[in-house]
Amino acid sequence: MRVALKTATRLLVAHPVSNLSVRGFSFSQSLKLTPTVVLPLHSHRPAKTLVRIATPSFRSCGCAPMSTVQVRDRIDISDTERSIFDRLLATLRHFHLQTQLRVAGGWVRDKLLGKECYDIDIALDNMMGTEFVDKVREYLLSIGEDAQGVCVIESNPDQSKHLETARMRLFDMWIDFVNLRSEEYTENSRIPSKQRIGTAEEDAYRRDLTINSLFYNINTDSVEDFTKRGILDLKSGKIVTPLPPKATFLDDPLRVLRAIRFGARFEFTLDEDLKVAASCDDVKDALAAKISRERIGTEIDLMISGNQPVKAMTYIYDLTLFRIVFSLSPEFEPAISDGCERLCISCLDTAWNLVQLLGESTFTAEQKRLALYAALFLPLRNTTYREKKAKTVPVVNHIIRESLKRKAKDAEVVLNLHQASHKFLSLFPCLTSGKDDQVVGHDWMGDLVDVPVYSRVRVLTGFLLRELKDFWRVALLISTILHPIDIEDEPSQLDIRRDLFNTVENAITKLGLERIWDVKQLINGKDVMNTLGLKGGGPLVKESLDKAMAWQLAHPSGTAEDCVEWLRETNSKRVKLQ
Repeated sequence: MRVALKTATRLLVAHPVSNLSVRGFSFSQSLKLTPTVVLPLHSHRPAKTLVRIATPSFRSCGCAPMSTVQVRDRIDISDTERSIFDRLLATLRHFHLQTQLRVAGGWVRDKLLGKECYDIDIALDNMMGTEFVDKVREYLLSIGEDAQGVCVIESNPDQSKHLETARMRLFDMWIDFVNLRSEEYTENSRIPSKQRIGTAEEDAYRRDLTINSLFYNINTDSVEDFTKRGILDLKSGKIVTPLPPKATFLDDPLRVLRAIRFGARFEFTLDEDLKVAASCDDVKDALAAKISRERIGTEIDLMISGNQPVKAMTYIYDLTLFRIVFSLSPEFEPAISDGCERLCISCLDTAWNLVQLLGESTFTAEQKRLALYAALFLPLRNTTYREKKAKTVPVVNHIIRESLKRKAKDAEVVLNLHQASHKFLSLFPCLTSGKDDQVVGHDWMGDLVDVPVYSRVRVLTGFLLRELKDFWRVALLISTILHPIDIEDEPSQLDIRRDLFNTVENAITKLGLERIWDVKQLINGKDVMNTLGLKGGGPLVKESLDKAMAWQLAHPSGTAEDCVEWLRETNSKRVKLQ
């Protein structure tokens, strides 16, 4: 979704959330548990076992090809994974256990997509995870090996941990063990009301998506597709729920956001019935009522930090979930007008594309994450609401801290980036032209009478960078998005914005300010008091320190003695004028 950013540069206040509806779709899907499809593998168990998968063709199943997702016909099991699986199988033999060991979910999916995965979850069909881990530990000790990091993670439904999980470390990899399960939900809670050890088929159908319902059976060296469509959906690049989507989402509305996250991550297509269910009022109400804000915030953070944040936010917009996820305070001002959601995503899209053009190494992962949040909420930066104590608070602060329950530090950084953007914009003319007399709109800083004209740009920029520290390039990115450009063609806009960023960045480097916040101030408060003959601190000391820092920025080769002498002379002039 792309909107000309020319509009974005003119809008410094929030714009409203539009209420879209999804029409023209209907769905009907009944629950039908079918016999498992076990895909036999031919393996001689070498050091690296290759798992062969027999999958139906599109023609034979009556489906038209929908995508060209590259799905491997074999799972390449690493030496470490083989060693882990061999120890687990040896435990079964040692204790004469009939337990079936299955690797569940994401590991199977990622392996079939040719991606590395270090998250191995073992599902057990006839015992609890703690029971089996005790057996593994006992076996390892019997053969002279250490059992490392054995622990139990208690169930915590509020954090999506519905069952107790046992964990241990094998060959430097953490392995989780949990029993297969069957669940029933009550109407007003995402916490299962009934749980029991279930069959592999029941466990597969209670999962969020078909692509996450696959198992790798360690005992038989086979991939099991109990829904009979997990591999097909993986090949066709579709996000589908094993059971009817509305029932699946009403049971656990968090699955809506997980479907969006996986759809964006793998660039898969959301199933039409899934989209209808996700955007219906019942599911949106359930998402707002049953899911904690912490869990919503965690999913959004994973999307923003992922490889397709714009696609994820676009899905949220298209499914009319934007205002459910990013809920606002009941009363805010100024009024939010139509187009806010679209404009938010447009700013995010521009920021994301600029990051790609500038190169991933320009920003750390944390800087990029907060830059994308700042861009997403840029159209809301002047919108405020009143707290109970009648204190005016930026609505962006409310979204990050209350709607998403992110860290207070995240909100603080984003707000600082928004506030710093107009300061950077006022410096653009002189930083791009190299002329100090181009400085305009610098009312955000105090009196510059004592600063030579030729040094004003260095002083202003230096103070701004000392405020922003490592995030100055992020603030520059946000300011670049806001800078007006009179070109309608978006690709050309991106190139111009990239060149503008590079020009300003190079100018700052030439001024020697790249890490100016690491430069120690030449004089301190004690020096100021001694020079001015003051007996204590106060506003005058703070004011004098700021002026001394401005002098230091204007005279990068100056010494502490020079600064003290300048301060003494300046104070003498002030006293005479009084």
